[in-house]
Amino acid sequence: MATRPPIGLPKLSRRSRILLIIAATVILFLLVGARLLDTYVDWLWFGEVGFRSVFNIQLFTEIGLFLGVGLLVGGTLAASLIIAYRTRPVFVPVSGADDPLARYRSTIMQRVRLFGIGIPVVVGLIAGSTAQSDWQQFQLLINATPFGIVDPEFGKDIGFYAFTLPFISWLITWLFVTIAIAFFGALITHYLFGGVRLAGRGGQFSVPARVQLSVTAGLFVVVYAIDYFFERYELLYSEHDNIAATGFTGATYTDLNAVLPAKLILMFIAGFCAVAFFVGAFMRNLQLPAIATALLILTSILIGAAWPAVLHQFVVRPNENEKEAKSISRNIEATRDAFGLKNVEYENYDGTKNVSLEEINKDPRNANTISNLRLLDPSILSPTFTQLEGRENFYGFPDKLDVDRYTVNGKTQDYIVTAREIKTSGLSEQQSNWINRHTIYTHGNGFVAAPANTFRRAPDAQASADQGGYPVFMVSDLATDGPIKVTQPRIYYGELTRDYAIVGGQSAREYDTPTAKFRYDGQGGVPVDGWFNRLVFAAHFAERNILFSNNIEDGSKIMYNRDPRSRVIKAAPWLTADGDPYVAVVDGRVKWIVDGYTTLENYPYSQRTPLGQVTSDSLNGVAPQADRSVSYIRNSVKATVDAYDGTVTLYAIDEQDPVLKAWSKVFPGTVKPKSEISDSLKAHFRYPEDLFKVQRDLLSRYHVSDPKEFFSTQTFWNVPADPTKEGGTDVNSTVTEKQPPYYVTAQAPGQDKATFQITSALTLLNREFMASWVSVSSDPQDYGKIKVLKLPTTGSSQVEGPGQVQRRFQTTPKVTENRTLFQNQSVTVLFGNLLTLPYAGGLLYVEPIYIQTKNDENAFPQMARVLVSFGDRVGFNADIREALKEVFGPGVETAATAPEGQAPTTSSTPSPSTSAPQPPPSGTANSPELDQAVKAIDAALAKLRGAQQSGNFADQGQALQDLDAALKQYEAAKAAGGGSSAPSSSPSTTPVPTPGGG
Repeated sequence: MATRPPIGLPKLSRRSRILLIIAATVILFLLVGARLLDTYVDWLWFGEVGFRSVFNIQLFTEIGLFLGVGLLVGGTLAASLIIAYRTRPVFVPVSGADDPLARYRSTIMQRVRLFGIGIPVVVGLIAGSTAQSDWQQFQLLINATPFGIVDPEFGKDIGFYAFTLPFISWLITWLFVTIAIAFFGALITHYLFGGVRLAGRGGQFSVPARVQLSVTAGLFVVVYAIDYFFERYELLYSEHDNIAATGFTGATYTDLNAVLPAKLILMFIAGFCAVAFFVGAFMRNLQLPAIATALLILTSILIGAAWPAVLHQFVVRPNENEKEAKSISRNIEATRDAFGLKNVEYENYDGTKNVSLEEINKDPRNANTISNLRLLDPSILSPTFTQLEGRENFYGFPDKLDVDRYTVNGKTQDYIVTAREIKTSGLSEQQSNWINRHTIYTHGNGFVAAPANTFRRAPDAQASADQGGYPVFMVSDLATDGPIKVTQPRIYYGELTRDYAIVGGQSAREYDTPTAKFRYDGQGGVPVDGWFNRLVFAAHFAERNILFSNNIEDGSKIMYNRDPRSRVIKAAPWLTADGDPYVAVVDGRVKWIVDGYTTLENYPYSQRTPLGQVTSDSLNGVAPQADRSVSYIRNSVKATVDAYDGTVTLYAIDEQDPVLKAWSKVFPGTVKPKSEISDSLKAHFRYPEDLFKVQRDLLSRYHVSDPKEFFSTQTFWNVPADPTKEGGTDVNSTVTEKQPPYYVTAQAPGQDKATFQITSALTLLNREFMASWVSVSSDPQDYGKIKVLKLPTTGSSQVEGPGQVQRRFQTTPKVTENRTLFQNQSVTVLFGNLLTLPYAGGLLYVEPIYIQTKNDENAFPQMARVLVSFGDRVGFNADIREALKEVFGPGVETAATAPEGQAPTTSSTPSPSTSAPQPPPSGTANSPELDQAVKAIDAALAKLRGAQQSGNFADQGQALQDLDAALKQYEAAKAAGGGSSAPSSSPSTTPVPTPGGG
């Protein structure tokens, strides 16, 4: 047999080889150098927060998996190529003068090492890079912790499904990939060098080719048999769409009686098939492996697919509610256990629609609920806080404010709270240079709170929109020592801080107040005073100013990754963080609190729940969850981030959580025990919002215990659409956002005092009537206690749900006839959160109404009216007391909190960006003293505006002092009986109280 002489490629010159080497080096540097740079920057950051052990363990695990899988895949491919090449035929047959394979053979022969080593190395690098991202599965395997609970089918501990089985499945997948790549590598090599020829019937194989390919295929089938064995366990968390309408997780009747036995049968057949391949490797033909493969495919179709389908169609479907009862019972039990729903307290609640004043006054719980009615909506009022308490243009507040409770003057109640953060996106064009953005405007200033149950007097129906309806602010900042004591009001870490900041050094250059500079002296930040780190961060942020700026001195630090939620996720990558971090003052320090969840995807029989979908609602300003499915969740960790120095602290909340125990073994010492949580911090813990959303979604189905009733879905509940949003009251609308849960302080049935809790209404499935009211306590003594009030679901005793109540609000004559409010073309009407509260044996609905001037970029929402509903009665008034009186009659309203004052009070530190307060109109004449005070205010405001425009901080400070003195003069004159003059520079479209008041 003749062979064709090799046809080689032209050889490269020495210069060409050098250029190729340089080009390859540059490409490698660009690919690897950026990764190394980011790794070093991360290493510095983890050292700053004290979590470098997390970085090291994760890095070394990733390197280990990279090397392990890379060597497995690349090494196996290399071995396969070497065997195929060395066992090639001595004489390579050619098909003719123009054999297309000859050129390829020649090229390979001239560069055998390049192809024999290069291809496996590249494949190994790709495989290793892909595998290293699964470092968590490996760590959970070697640090697995038993649950102490076994699955109902195989009797294995849940820890096997949580920690061991995922890694086994991962390993089997990589074995499949490894053997498949080795097989095709050998096949191509044998084909190129004549070991495999397509000529003849069925092709021709050389003996070495047949042996190698048969053995490799046999190994593939062995792994396939092993996979069949472990797929039996995976049936316990398989998903089905044909049970209970909303889907079902777990092994069904068909799985247990058809698919499960089929897996075992197919496992043995696959084992026989593997033996056939091994035997066929040493036979002259491949008929036996071919017959075995055909048998495996045929039995897979008949036993693995056809038989389960027949069983389901003719045995299960006619009696599905009975046949699936066992599986549904297992699903209910597992879901309740995995999602913390085993100890839910259910109570029947009449939901009465009529109640007498005598009955109301007999129960002190009613007064506790009324006195804490939350009228301020944290999802609407951010622009109001910004305009009235933002102070400077570079300060801001998150889009969604927080609700927390504080004790002020001996009274504990809800407050709308937020931190005044730095917002560099608010800098003017003249201010927005690199020095200002990163070295001057580095931090926020202060903690702002407002009682949630009151506001300054709402505007009258015939008055303009600038005379009330704004929160009663309590400010604690550098200039004001508010009732909520803050020892360090500077905010370096917050939800709005997206830029890096360079702080510290030898001189004070950071903006602190209009009259003062500040030099950071905290623990936060990474040293950037050395030339090496300056070069690193200049490259990392692509900013040459870091390298050459004189503002960077000895002791300078750079702060980055400043968002509290991002810091927690980075420090504890095994946690799922709640989407809504909230700010609290703890022992005088401003801290961000972030709830951390441990989750699993493979809890046997537990319902898989799409996290992103069930936590999505009409609420804006919160981080969305990734839309991944979980079948187990625990709020095992509470994390805090200090707003001044960025310190991240993790506290264990559920120390019995096996998943937390496993991760604590992976990263020992990173999570502090529950015993180290101070009472002052514990007092501000809230039951996490995303966890509650998951649980209420499941409670809408898993309150049902009877499997046949569960199968029918008739008694399922539903999370209602938010009726205050567009389309929320349209029963035919298909695009509606769910109503979010609300934090309130109220005293529900069974509670011995008013409790801070998260609540939600649930309606009947595909109906708008109420089905239940769900709440979870956040008070330390009964934290996490879930209570469900079940309402009547049939007949005339049904209670209207949120959508029906909202329609009643909008069609009540007193509301529709209020043309000044609702038909005013110059304002936009905003409906606030519709609260549903148990009260006097029924349900009380409360909804604030806000108005906002149109076509004014500086306009902001202000409180206008309050809607109240109980039974079929509706109250509508600017004063919550009067609205309650319209519903219940005189007497009930005495427990409610009245709007504060008839005009905003003054502050010793007014904002430089707001004007003086407007007193209410009066028919009395102005006194000379009052007129003089008004003129002084106007003069001070004019001076302040001029100072702001010029950017002269000293002049601003002096103007503030003048304005402060004028305001005091104004208040003194008004107290002495002055008239109603207002500063001429007061705006006419928006309410402007003095910041810091109250």
